[in-house]
Amino acid sequence: MKKNPEANLKLKYPKVLELGVIASLCILVLTFQLLRAIDLAAVETETKEIQIEVTDIPPTEQFKKPPPPPKPSVAIPSDDEDIPEDLTIEATTIDLSDIPAPPPPPEDDDGMMIFVPYDEPPSPKGGFKSIQRALKYPEIARKAGIEGRVIVQVLVSEKGKVIDTRVIKSLGHSGCDEAAVKAIRGVKWKPALQRDKPVKVWVAIPVIFRLK
Repeated sequence: MKKNPEANLKLKYPKVLELGVIASLCILVLTFQLLRAIDLAAVETETKEIQIEVTDIPPTEQFKKPPPPPKPSVAIPSDDEDIPEDLTIEATTIDLSDIPAPPPPPEDDDGMMIFVPYDEPPSPKGGFKSIQRALKYPEIARKAGIEGRVIVQVLVSEKGKVIDTRVIKSLGHSGCDEAAVKAIRGVKWKPALQRDKPVKVWVAIPVIFRLK
């Protein structure tokens, strides 16, 4: 059987190829012409300038910590048996002769407050240490460990005799007040002198109570 020439595609192939090539060339030429017409100039755009301010940063202050306080000293027991017990505590003594006796306002026999000036105050014979030697520590105060000072007002006559006593600073109901008054009355006194003449005056006497 013979093919119909109109249905044979091989006979139309050269024409179809020529038409395709011509169409491609036409499209290519049109594309170049369109590209030349487009303005390809660069467009300037406005950009905002960003300013960064740099400030001086102050240097940081470094505070030094204060040194820690020194540790308190702690007594360390010694293993040496040759150390006597009396040296573990330092004994303190008070010279009562250096304590001035301020004259309080006295009273006469009628109860009126009077003041008698004097040149030399009354004083116990043997010094104020004689009062401390005559002092007997009350047993109640000793067991309770009571220590302190009792101040007694003493009225000394022209003959150096203790007429009256009054406690103006007490250590409570421990028997110390009575012991202080008894020790003051148990010593002999020198009277106060006013222009080399003995006078009757009041005087304040401190009595120290301290356990050994």
